[in-house]
Amino acid sequence: MQFDEIEPGRRVPLPRPSIDTGMGLERMAALLQGVTSSFDIDLFRALITAIAEATNTDPKGALQASHRIIADHLRASAFLISDGVLPSNEGRGYVLRRIMRRAMRHAQILGAREPLMWRLVSALVREMGAAYPELIRAEALITETLRLEETRFRQTLARGLAILEEESRDLRQGGRLSGETAFRLYDTYGFPLDLTQDALRARGIGVDTEGFSAAMERQRAEARKAWGGSGEAATETLWFGLRDRAGATEFLGYDTEEAAGIVTGLVADGAEVQRLKSGQAGSVVLNQTPFYGESGGQVGDTGVLSAPGVRFRVTDTQKKLGDVFVHSGKVEEGEITLGQSLDLEVDHARRGAIRANHSATHLLHEALRQVLGDHVAQKGSLVAPDRLRFDFAHPKPISDEELAAVEDIANAHILKNTPVETRLMAVNEAIESGARALFGEKYGDEVRVVSMGGRDGANHPFSVELCGGTHVQRTGDIGLVSITGESAVAAGVRRVEAKTADAARHHLNAEAQRLRDVASLIKASAEEAPARLSALLEDRKRLERELTDARKKLAMGAGSSGNGADQPVRDVAGVKLFSRAVRGVEMKDLKSLADEAKKTLGSGVVAIANTGTDGKGAIVVSVTPDLTQRFNAVDFVRLASERLGGKGGGGRPDMAQAGGPDGSQAEAALQAVEDALRDRAAG
Repeated sequence: MQFDEIEPGRRVPLPRPSIDTGMGLERMAALLQGVTSSFDIDLFRALITAIAEATNTDPKGALQASHRIIADHLRASAFLISDGVLPSNEGRGYVLRRIMRRAMRHAQILGAREPLMWRLVSALVREMGAAYPELIRAEALITETLRLEETRFRQTLARGLAILEEESRDLRQGGRLSGETAFRLYDTYGFPLDLTQDALRARGIGVDTEGFSAAMERQRAEARKAWGGSGEAATETLWFGLRDRAGATEFLGYDTEEAAGIVTGLVADGAEVQRLKSGQAGSVVLNQTPFYGESGGQVGDTGVLSAPGVRFRVTDTQKKLGDVFVHSGKVEEGEITLGQSLDLEVDHARRGAIRANHSATHLLHEALRQVLGDHVAQKGSLVAPDRLRFDFAHPKPISDEELAAVEDIANAHILKNTPVETRLMAVNEAIESGARALFGEKYGDEVRVVSMGGRDGANHPFSVELCGGTHVQRTGDIGLVSITGESAVAAGVRRVEAKTADAARHHLNAEAQRLRDVASLIKASAEEAPARLSALLEDRKRLERELTDARKKLAMGAGSSGNGADQPVRDVAGVKLFSRAVRGVEMKDLKSLADEAKKTLGSGVVAIANTGTDGKGAIVVSVTPDLTQRFNAVDFVRLASERLGGKGGGGRPDMAQAGGPDGSQAEAALQAVEDALRDRAAG
C-alpha cells in the first residue's frame, strides 16, 4: 500500500508505505501458537484428528494434503450451507458442489469406503459452534446435505473413474489427456475438470485444459445460438428499447386495484406496433398500473383495460427488466393505440385470493422455523389464487405431527386477526431490525418490510420479512390455512403446499366427503372407518399369504407336470435335476420354490418354469453350492429364455431368472435346461 486516494485522480503518498501480509485469523493463531502452518493450529488440528480417526490414517504421512483439503473444504461447505446455499449445477450452488466433491474425492483417497464428511460435522460444530451459532442451528441440514451429496457423488465418481481409466490406459508419465475427453467426462457424467486432474496427477499425467476450454466454449456458443433463435428470446430484446424510450412503469397496486393509465408501448408477434385491433392478441405497457407483475413467487394479475368502445382482457402480467409491467391478453372490443388513456381494473376476487395465499406463506414460513428449527430458509415459492407452494431447506421428511403443529401455529395467528403492517426501510436497517431476507436475493436501497401475526413478550411481530408482494390488511382476512401436501424437491429441500380461505374450505369439505364415501363402502361410521379399513387390509394380506402358500403347495404337488414325468427329480448324466412346470406363480414365489426344492435335493440343479395368468413365461434355475464351479445358473436361464421368446436373463451362478412373452413353451424351456445340463455334465 503506497497512496491514499483522496478523490479520483488525486493520490497522497502514505507516511508509511506498507505491504499487505495477509495476516488473517489462522496466520495470527499460527504465530501465537508457535507453529509454522495454519493447519497445525488448534482449530484445524481438531478437525484433522477427527478425519484421521475416521479413516484410520496418519495425518502427518504421505496423505497429509488430503487431510488438510478435507478439513478446509468441510469448513467452507458447512458455512455455505448454513447461509442457505445448497449444492446444484449452477451459480453459487455449483461452487459449493465443487468444493464438496473435491473433499469427497480426497476422502476416497484416504480409503473411506462409506460417505465420510457428514460424520465430521459434529467435530466442526464442537470446535466453532460457540463462536458461530448458525452452525448449531443448521447442523441437521449440513449433515444431511453432505450425506446425500456424497452418496450420489460416489456413484458419479465410480462411473467417471472407470471411464477415465479406460481413456487414459495408453498414456504414460508426462502425457496429457485430451481436452475433448475431459469435457465429455464433465458434460456427460458430471465429472469436474479438477477431479480429472487430481485423479491423473498421481500418475504424472496432465490434461489438455486448452482443449477442455475450447470444447466448453463451443457448447456455450451452441447454447447461445439456440437461445437467440427462439421467438420468445428475440422478443425479450425489444423491452430494452421500449424502456429507454417510454421509461419504467409505476406500480400502484399496493394501494388500489383500479386506476387510469396511458399506453406507452404495444407489442404483437414479437415486435412493437402502433395499434392492437379487435380480436388481436398482444401486450400493453402503461405509464402506471395497479396490476401486479409476476415476481417473488406471486403470479401476475388479470383483469380488464377499457375505454369507451374499447375492452382489453388481461390474462397475465409480467415484469420485464425489473420495472416494465407488461399486460398480455386480447382485444375483445375496439382498438388500442399508443398514447391512449385507459381505465385499469384488476380482477378483485382473484387478487384477494392471491393476497390471502401470500400472507399465509409468510405465516407458514415462520411456523416451520418454530417447529423444525432455525435452519429453515426459503428456497422458492408459488403464490397463486387457488393454492400456495413453499420450498425450504430441511434435511428430511416432515412428520404428520410436525405438519399439524405448523398448521396450528399459522391458524392461531390468523384467528388473532392482527393488522398486517408494511413499512419502507433502508435495507440494512430492515435486516438489523430482524426482517428475514433471502440469501443471494438482490435488494434496492429501500425495501418493503411486511410484519404480521401476534407479538411476543418483547413486542416483536410473529413474522417479519422483506417482500414486494401484495398482502391482506389483517391476518383474519386469510380465513384459514390447510396444508394439503408435503414432499421432497431436491437434496435437502422440502415442499409444503396449502390452500386458504374458500379454497381451503372446499378442500376440507371434499376430504370429508371422501371419508364419508369410504365409510359407506366398508359399512362403518366415519369415526370407525380407519380402524375398519385397517382390519380389512390385514385380512386381505392374510388371504393373499394363504393363497400364495396354497399355490406353492399345488405347484410342488404330485399333480403338476415334471417335464413329461410324474416325478420331478431324476438323474441327468450323474447330476440330480429337479424340473417342474407350474402356472400362476409370481417370480418372487418361483425363487422361494427353488430354494425349497434345493433343500430337499441336497446336491443338484433346480429348474422351475411358470406360465403366468397373462400368458407370459418365466423360469428360475438354481444350482446347489457344491456344483457352482461346474454349472452356472445364468447360462441355463439364457438358453431357456430363448424358448420363451425372451432375450438373455440374469442373476448369480447359484440363482438366475429369465422371462419371455410365450408361457406356452414352459416345458420346452425346461427341456433346454435339461439338454444343456446333460451336455455340460457329460463334457
